[in-house]
Amino acid sequence: MIKSEPAQRGAFKFGDDRRIERHEAKYIVPYELMPEIRRQIQHYVHPDKHGVGEHPHYLVRTIQLDSRDLCLHYAKEVEQLNRFKLRIRTYGTDGKAPYFIEIKRKLGDVIVKSRSILKAKNYDPELFTNPGRHVQFSNGAEHMNYLDFIRLTQEVGAQPVLMIQYMRESYMGKIEDYARVTFDTNICYQMVSDYRFDTVNERRWRHIDTHTGLRADYTGFILELKSKMGVPRWLMEIVRNFNLVRTGFCKYSAALRLESLSAGFAYSETSENCVPDSRW
Repeated sequence: MIKSEPAQRGAFKFGDDRRIERHEAKYIVPYELMPEIRRQIQHYVHPDKHGVGEHPHYLVRTIQLDSRDLCLHYAKEVEQLNRFKLRIRTYGTDGKAPYFIEIKRKLGDVIVKSRSILKAKNYDPELFTNPGRHVQFSNGAEHMNYLDFIRLTQEVGAQPVLMIQYMRESYMGKIEDYARVTFDTNICYQMVSDYRFDTVNERRWRHIDTHTGLRADYTGFILELKSKMGVPRWLMEIVRNFNLVRTGFCKYSAALRLESLSAGFAYSETSENCVPDSRW
């Protein structure tokens, strides 16, 4: 079980631009390499201002939405070139952090994220179950992002499927407009059926970062290297110096794979992206 940590040193605050385009690469890395990677990046980064502790970290919770036939999950499983995720994210467990309504699109090799931000006091499941009501956002762009989110949920019939929880250690590039290194650990999930974050059963978490969940012969953490399209040299040096191999690891799809395995279904040993038995 993950011990809850304060979500913030100060409140989570972001600029006005809620549309983010970036390069993003993920790697499954053995835990023993974490201290050395921290040492290598120390001259190029500063701690994420939202983190706490010697190694700046915070707890992330995300509700993932999908259709009844899990079309968004399967788009990832078959590596559909252009696809998207629908999710609602918050930080910590005290209910005081903002809520982020996000569409995360993958367009070829580019990640495009559209986001709307709600203050904690304004978060209400009825914003998604009865979207005709007035919603207060900080600007028109955020309101349009919210409407786009609602449009997509209605088009695919998306509803909450599961919640992902993990601890994120985060660093930001010192000189770049946007460069980021994150270490995700203690990754787990539980199935959900509504939009509430305060009804989580702490005894129902299942870990994803296992041999089976990571599809690796070791347990490890998820290293993410993010930047605008011009990738800084020091980020590329991390990959070279530690012989890292890029993976398409997706926490949401990994959780659904584990859930199907626990139900007794199997995947082909010859395919990385094989869908489970159709009865599931």
